[in-house]
Amino acid sequence: MRLTRIKVKGRSAVYHCVSRIVGAQRLLDDLGKETLVRLLRRLATFCGLEVITYCIMSNHFHVLVRVPAEQNPTDEELVERMKALYGKAKPREAGLLYEAEKGLHDHGRVDPDIRKRMLARMGDVSEFMKEFKQRFSKWYNIRHQRFGTLWAERFRSVLVEDQPGVLETVSAYIDLNAVRAGLVEDPKDYRHCGYAAAAAGDGKARSGLVSLYAGGSAGASRGGTCAGGGQTAGAEVRVPAEDEGAGTGTRGQDARAPFLAGAQAAEGCEEPRKARVREWKEVGAEYRRRLFVRGGVSVGSGRVAMSREQIRRVLKKGGELSLGEALRLRIRHMTDGVVLGSKGFVDAVWLAHRERFGAKRRSGARPIRGVPLGGLSALRDLRVEAIS
Repeated sequence: MRLTRIKVKGRSAVYHCVSRIVGAQRLLDDLGKETLVRLLRRLATFCGLEVITYCIMSNHFHVLVRVPAEQNPTDEELVERMKALYGKAKPREAGLLYEAEKGLHDHGRVDPDIRKRMLARMGDVSEFMKEFKQRFSKWYNIRHQRFGTLWAERFRSVLVEDQPGVLETVSAYIDLNAVRAGLVEDPKDYRHCGYAAAAAGDGKARSGLVSLYAGGSAGASRGGTCAGGGQTAGAEVRVPAEDEGAGTGTRGQDARAPFLAGAQAAEGCEEPRKARVREWKEVGAEYRRRLFVRGGVSVGSGRVAMSREQIRRVLKKGGELSLGEALRLRIRHMTDGVVLGSKGFVDAVWLAHRERFGAKRRSGARPIRGVPLGGLSALRDLRVEAIS
């Protein structure tokens, strides 16, 4: 049974989102993939979200996106965001943009009702994905003279701890999609992924990958770091998430506070520190090294990773895999784990949503068995077919 989607409010949060074509049909050609990327950029600008990386395959897509803590743009910024969404639309479709621009020009402000309607569509991963999929479906059906649903189901999402080590693993998993599928040997050669776009000089793609190490656009508002690369346990979940509220106590002093303090001490967390600004030249070289190691190729030696069949034989015999070898398989925790990160982070999210789980469950974090993902845990316990 799929758990109710867990979202964070009041703090920035990162989500790994996945959606598949109905019937697993390979309907996305190069034009379709490029259209999805363009639409992704337009909607991210409109919604004020940061795309860290992405990969568009012929029958599904992955997006790693950071949602900021709040959305409160000025009226001028609001109009610019609307232009990103409606700029080339027909006058009838861009009516709200016309009214917003007219109000700003004539009265120095956007009509409050229009502003309220626009803000309701911003800063929420569900609204973002809903509009993203619906707009593409409309374009695709018109182009191919078809009707009916295009996407198999509601999108899947995993709340990912916004910490460099965790984000780097998830980002590499996404950018290595085409390598896993046997389409290319080097992810830079698959043009429909974030890393390939960054390697080709795309500024937005580079900015997204740089945010893996720089803490992103909302880095100043996040918690500290922990020894071993973990973020302050629970830093992203101090404010109750959507549909939450029961049993949390007063703001800032809820039932999780003692646990969070204990988890923070246990994981060796430090005080927040200002992230060093890094450039693409440095980040690109580092990320490429990580991609190759995590893709199963040793940098410099040219050692090719084991095939999928070889990896399966190792697993069957009870052997252990390297991270690079593991990432050549589909890891269900990446798409079905609900929450992914350090044990302290996952436990804190579980406590924040305790009422959604059965009374017999005593903890949140579950180990990722048989996969060396640097000590990462998931909220969902995937014991069967976790790796495929």
